[in-house]
Amino acid sequence: MTAVDQRFETVYRILSGDDTDERACEAIPDSVCTELPRNYTLNVANGACTKLAEQLAGPNLVLPWLLGAAGAPASVIGFLMPIKQVCSLLPQLLVSGQIRRVPRRKWVWATAGGVQAVALGVMAIAVLMLPPVAAGIAVLALLAIFSAASGAGSVAFQDVTGKTVPKGRRGSMLSNRAFVGGILTIAAGGLLQWRLGEGAAVGFYAGLLVVAGLLWAIAALVFVAIVENAGATGGGRNPVTEFRQGAAAVARIPGYRRFLVTRVVLLSVELSMPFYALYARHLFPGGEVAALGIFVLTVGLGNVLSSPVWGRFSDRSSRQVLIASGLLAAVIAALAVMIGHLPDGLRSPYSYALVFVLLGIAEQGVRLGRKTYLVDGAPAEERPLYVAFANSVVGLMAVVGGGLGVLAQVWSPEGVLLTLGVFGLLGGLAAFFMPEAESMMGRETL
Repeated sequence: MTAVDQRFETVYRILSGDDTDERACEAIPDSVCTELPRNYTLNVANGACTKLAEQLAGPNLVLPWLLGAAGAPASVIGFLMPIKQVCSLLPQLLVSGQIRRVPRRKWVWATAGGVQAVALGVMAIAVLMLPPVAAGIAVLALLAIFSAASGAGSVAFQDVTGKTVPKGRRGSMLSNRAFVGGILTIAAGGLLQWRLGEGAAVGFYAGLLVVAGLLWAIAALVFVAIVENAGATGGGRNPVTEFRQGAAAVARIPGYRRFLVTRVVLLSVELSMPFYALYARHLFPGGEVAALGIFVLTVGLGNVLSSPVWGRFSDRSSRQVLIASGLLAAVIAALAVMIGHLPDGLRSPYSYALVFVLLGIAEQGVRLGRKTYLVDGAPAEERPLYVAFANSVVGLMAVVGGGLGVLAQVWSPEGVLLTLGVFGLLGGLAAFFMPEAESMMGRETL
């Protein structure tokens, strides 16, 4: 064993808790099983880079803060999260068939990561060189390219993970990606808060995009270093046929239909952070770096603290996780508006930070709950169909979510947040009427 292999082995044992010398790998070739410490460690490193990059240049917090500082209208900013959802989810039915033509799918992820790195760099140039409205439109167009690459990378990532990490280790690997990335996010938020002063020009926020782009480039290089055997290159699916089969499943299976309704309504939670960021800029004018640092830090803190709790909760009932997350979203909206009406002496970025902690928790709950529910409830042989169809439906509905940006332009910020809170409440109620995951298939309607 080389010195490098020994280092991978040591890090792998720390991260995974696996201290055995002999491993039985299920569902991956023995030749790749011997590379498990290397692949596991590199995958966690890749995830740490991407999770930090997502927080430094994500459409949920930093991009709306940047465009707000650049003077872009709320009607443009409101389309950030819908475009991310639409362009990353809708193409997946098409991409999944094309990816099967590539023997080693790690190159698909690496290419997608390179595209994302370039897109962020061009975004930084756009906000520095263009007038506010044009900069906002350019960022939306580049975000569409970024998100389409993200969708392709997501499909490839699942395939590479299935080929290089055995069952029994995938969950810990994914949680370590989120945990290490969350720790780095907290550190970055602390740096923004304590080291960079009280104010900054648009150029500083654009610099965050450049740093995030570099992180995506590093993540792509790390992913290329994963050892992956060549896979089958035939049997690609027809996206039109897949969509028809998914629509038939919705009509036939009441549990799946109720899940889709719940997921669509709870999409409001995943689209809401830009509007809370806009409200923060309204409450604390000037766009202080300190305030942004607090919010980046607290979102990371919410994700890190809640992931293990939601994970254990989901093992018992992912349906109840979705109920709790929806109700929490309603509470968050009321809390944000209440903080906005506090006296000046009590209203500060520190008091508003509680909103972002809770919002990070609610987002993580919705994300983990819906993934666990569908994986547990869908039949194994049809799981890709159920997942891809649900993603496509949510991608289409995310377009409607862009209307919230128009609403924010003509309505009060408090009104938009309270509307989001109502949708969170409705999502929790919709989840209440879902069956438990193991009963999702239930009695099919003939």
